[in-house]
Parts: sequence; structure tokens; C-alpha cells
Amino acid sequence: MGSVLQGYGLEEADFRGDRFADHPSDLKGNNDLLSLTRPDIIEEVHGRYFAAGADIVETNTFSSTSIGQADYALESIVTDLNTAAVACARRAAETAEKVTPGRRCFVAGAIGPLNRTLSMSPDVNRPDFRAVTWAQVVAAYAEQVRALVAAGVDALLVETIFDTLNAKAALFAIDTVLAEMDKPLPVMISVTITDASGRTLSGQTINAFYNSIRHAKPFSVGINCALGAQEMRPYLEELSAIAECYVSCYPNAGLPNAFGGYDETPEHMAHDLSDFAAAGFVNLVGGCCGSTPEHIAAIAAAVKGRTVRSIPERSPHLQLSGLEPLIVA
Repeated sequence: MGSVLQGYGLEEADFRGDRFADHPSDLKGNNDLLSLTRPDIIEEVHGRYFAAGADIVETNTFSSTSIGQADYALESIVTDLNTAAVACARRAAETAEKVTPGRRCFVAGAIGPLNRTLSMSPDVNRPDFRAVTWAQVVAAYAEQVRALVAAGVDALLVETIFDTLNAKAALFAIDTVLAEMDKPLPVMISVTITDASGRTLSGQTINAFYNSIRHAKPFSVGINCALGAQEMRPYLEELSAIAECYVSCYPNAGLPNAFGGYDETPEHMAHDLSDFAAAGFVNLVGGCCGSTPEHIAAIAAAVKGRTVRSIPERSPHLQLSGLEPLIVA
């Protein structure tokens, strides 16, 4: 979404619209706000991805929590943001379905990782300090989830996870809200491995991470962002061998270059994801940062007809985790 939006040359006025014309803070860069102020563009972007062959698009809600919107003094509009974002994606899905009768297009409610973390202190001199509490994170996620579900998403996607404790707060909020609303929905989970260490930013290996969220019984678990497909391969292979659910992978279009852009071509990215499919590592594939509709079209063509990954039987062993996994056989 962000990469494509850059091509529209949007200015401060686009982010403000009429509703926020007199807002005291700068708003340019708050892409989630465009679901309210430029819904035509957000719907168009979703439509371009559906036209390229995507079966699922994420709502434009990566930062649509009270914690995320606090940077812009817009905590009060969280419900409006999520409701509008789902409407944009849903209209695009319905249009795509009309173009190809019999096609199903799905909308996943995107739930981002927050800009504050429960596992780490932002102050190196105060390792015990946290900028946010568990209760605050749960409340922020619950508000977002409630709005996404009420607006009609097909699934919830907790993504780009770098702090597992934040993710567990999101999963707790989801479980609470879905029970409260009596609305069961598939829950998708996607972690980000930050570098060649094979660990999340908060220090967990991929196996330890899976053990940490296994109790949620997700529809899918996977890896996205941070790395290109080639760099993800060993971690995806490890996850595929242990995950008792579907496995997803949506990498960046390569690693960021010196200017913050992404250089990996659609053909190269499609080749790597096709390789993952051929190896039996994945059930769902897509693209994260830098992935344009052209990338998605190439990926869709490359994996069409591939045999999907088989889900292994659920392990009977006790599986625990800290930074490393502990399996009691």
C-alpha cells in the first residue's frame, strides 16, 4: 500500500481533506487517514491488486490503533478509520467479483505491531521501563478489532510482529472481542525476522515464536517484511516443518536500497516464491514492502497450479518458549 501510494504524489491537503483541515498536527504520511480523506485512492489501490490476481487484500489499517494514531493526535477516530478502511477494501472486492463471476475476493483486517513495545525499554539507561502497559496494548487492539469485525472483514491478520508480547496482547484482544461479539473469524499471524540472525527484534527464534502463539490455533502463520524472499528461505523452511496450520509468506521486494526503495523485479520475486511453493513450504504467498501490482501479477502466475503444502499432524509434546524453544518429549 505505502509503496503504491507514493506514486500518487499526495500532499498535506490530501491527508487533511475537509474533516481535518484545521487539525493542529501535520498529517502527511499518516496513510491510514486516507481511508477517510481519499477513499477513492485507497479503493483504487485495492482494486489494482485484485486485478493483478490477489485473492486477499489487507485493509489500510496498519497503524489504526489509539497508540499508533497518538503520533498525530487522532486517537479519537480509531473506529472511523477502521470502518472506512474496510469499506474501501470491500467495495474493491465486490467490484473484482463482478468482473469475474464466481470469483471470491477476501478482505483481511490488518493489525500492525505498534510503535511501542512491551518487551523492551526505549531507554537504555532504564531497562525496566516500558512506554506502554499490557492493559493499554490490549485495550488499543480490542478497539481496533471491534471496529474491523463490525465493519465486515473476512479474517484478522496480526502482522509484521517484532515483539511477541505485543502479538500475544493482540491475540488476547481478538479472542476476547470475538467471544464478546459471537463472531468467529479466521486469525492469521505473520512475524518478521529482522536480520540474518534468524530472530525477531525481541530475540526469539522462529520455533520459539511459533511455540509462543501456537495456543491461538491460527488459520495461518507466516513470515513477512524486513527481508527479501531469498533471505527468508531457511526460516520459512523451519516454520513449515512445525506449523500445524497453513503457512504464509509475503516478503519485501528485496532489501531496501540506500534510498529506501526496493529493487527486486517482479520476475525475480515470483521465481523465489514459486521455489517455495515447489518445495512445499507454503500455502499462501504475496508481497510486502515494495511489492507493486506487477509483482503480485507475476507471483500469481508463477504459483498457479502448484501443489500446496501439506499440514503436519499436531505434535503431542509440551512445547514451551523463551528466546529458544523447549520441547518436552
